[in-house]
Amino acid sequence: MSSLAPGVEARQVARAAAQWLALLESGGANAGDHARLQHWRDSDSRHEQAWQKAQQLRERFAGLPPALALASLDRPALDRRQLLKRTLAVAAAVPGAWLVTRQMPWSSWTADVRTATGERRSIAWLDGGSLQLNTATAVDLDIAARSIRLLEGEVALSVPGPQTTTVLTAVGQVRVGQGEICVRQWEQGCEVAVVRGSAQAVPLQGAPVLLQAGQQVRLLARGVGQPRAFDALQLGWRDGVLTALNQPLGDFLQALNRYRPGILRWSPDVAALRVTGSFRLDDTDRILSLLSASLPIEVQARTRYWVTVQLRGPVT
Repeated sequence: MSSLAPGVEARQVARAAAQWLALLESGGANAGDHARLQHWRDSDSRHEQAWQKAQQLRERFAGLPPALALASLDRPALDRRQLLKRTLAVAAAVPGAWLVTRQMPWSSWTADVRTATGERRSIAWLDGGSLQLNTATAVDLDIAARSIRLLEGEVALSVPGPQTTTVLTAVGQVRVGQGEICVRQWEQGCEVAVVRGSAQAVPLQGAPVLLQAGQQVRLLARGVGQPRAFDALQLGWRDGVLTALNQPLGDFLQALNRYRPGILRWSPDVAALRVTGSFRLDDTDRILSLLSASLPIEVQARTRYWVTVQLRGPVT
């Protein structure tokens, strides 16, 4: 039995399937490679499932010109079909390079609902509830089981009725009925906040913890952290707003970076500056302009996707 967290293990299996697919598509596989691939598929049912998904996707988009993958890869708003096409083209053109660099499972690309970087989305949930997806988020929905699998990113879930909805993550699950929660997942664990009602955080190992409105915890595979009060300002993304209250600029830029495609960097000497205000997330370039107008900083943009923030130089 593997000691890896399910999310980490899934990524490893997905990367292996992508590498095998890319090798076969390259035309360089020999008889030994085919034998090793068959052994890998036979050694674990999860390997075979990942391979079948890879094959299905490749067949679906067979004949796609690899040149498509080389154009505009950093565009911030690709729909699911376009993104799959381009990703598979890269896998065919550059053996083994695809998921090794993307670091995400096949399931994230083929999720029931997902958002691109900078995109937010709201969909209806059961009993008149709602599910909001923050930037770069992917989920699978199981209506019959009343469950949502959070593959990556952050969601806000409102459940108006008493029947429980379960949010499944790589490190455990969160159960909520007649309440509202926010769950953010990253590589090491999750952050769970209860906005209204109550919720139960259940780690893969250890005892569950009941949370009340106004509390948040860190959920890890090995257990649940100590409940603490959460800052309601951190949920402003649901209304398309990023709010800071005397916040260090470095922390603010780190939060803003989640909503911008490409690279956003800042020099260490600006990190301690303080920022206060509410900013609309639908125009992150304007946010940077507003910051440079109110703080002693300048924003240098090599391109739309390579931006550096540094202290403003002396006027000469």
